[in-house]
Amino acid sequence: MINILFAAPPEQFELYAAPLRQSLAQRGIQANVTMDYPPADIDYVVYSPSSTLQDFTPYTRCKAVLSLWAGVEKIVGNESLTQPLCRMVDSGLRQGMVEWVVGHTLRYHLGIDQHIINPDRSWREIHPPLARDRPVTILGLGALGQACAVALTALNFPVSGWSRRSKHIHGITCHHGSDGLQAALQSAEILILLLPDTPETEHVINAQTLMQMPRGATIINPGRGPLIDDAALLSALEQGHISAACLDVFRVEPLPQDHPYWQLPNVTVTPHIASGTRPATAAEVLVENIVRGENGAPFLHLVDRTAGY
Repeated sequence: MINILFAAPPEQFELYAAPLRQSLAQRGIQANVTMDYPPADIDYVVYSPSSTLQDFTPYTRCKAVLSLWAGVEKIVGNESLTQPLCRMVDSGLRQGMVEWVVGHTLRYHLGIDQHIINPDRSWREIHPPLARDRPVTILGLGALGQACAVALTALNFPVSGWSRRSKHIHGITCHHGSDGLQAALQSAEILILLLPDTPETEHVINAQTLMQMPRGATIINPGRGPLIDDAALLSALEQGHISAACLDVFRVEPLPQDHPYWQLPNVTVTPHIASGTRPATAAEVLVENIVRGENGAPFLHLVDRTAGY
């Protein structure tokens, strides 16, 4: 019998318990899924960074910690965590992100806001360019960034991407490293941020990099709040160098009600809803990693502790 500790708020256990047990049964695994069990008897920990569990030292039998979140910045530096740590990358999270990113990219590409918000009832016969004439850049070419890039390319947007390390993706112009960042930004009429939150990516969007973007560009951030230097972006928005921003993630959440982002008409604030982990599809990923752990196979989505993701 495998013992699986669900280390997350109780309301999440109510959502995940049935799909997790069903997926385990489908794979022929007998397991005890619980929120309360002696640490020394636990084989796997399903973990939410909002959990009260912070000391992994007593979990001497644990083969892996399986995160419910795609981002692991709140746990990756935990020195008591010596077990393998796996990020959550599931089909539901990926598809949700693609839909949100494509939706807001099309919103800005088509200029939809000027028709929805039109108190003067102005008749503006302004035709947007075709997608093939609107360069889009994605910073971050992990699983989510690649999925969004493929979807936008299918709509004929010319898509460029940037990552810290060199990558080759069919149909995508890939840049990497510090030299490649400027090249990626220079053509970005719409910039999408999907980088992880690490010391190297903090404030990747700052006063200098904002000025490398075309005047009138748009920023969409469903990635991580610390990627943006807020003061620099506010200045660029007020000066008109950046025409609009759609921000789903912030350094402090919920975003304080007196934050300047709420006041600017060219900023859309969404409450960290770009995508989320879906219990049914997440359970499949969790159980696949448990099967791998039991069979001695490599874990999926294993976190590189040195890189931070």
